Amino acid sequence: MLRKSLVGIALVLPLMGALAACDDDGPAEKAGEKIDNAGQSLKDAVDPPGPAEKAGRDVDKAIGSD
Repeated sequence: MLRKSLVGIALVLPLMGALAACDDDGPAEKAGEKIDNAGQSLKDAVDPPGPAEKAGRDVDKAIGSD
């Protein structure tokens, strides 16, 4: 029983690593990001962000978690 679990883990871990390594954005993802940014800009024009929200966005951009 333990041996089957270890074999299963040994097979799944490399696959998870391969999927996590996919960082290239395809054309659909890039288009989606542009739409998201346009929506955020429209929202900001109607309801401007405060200083705390601006600081939070700056932190998100700095660590790459947009």
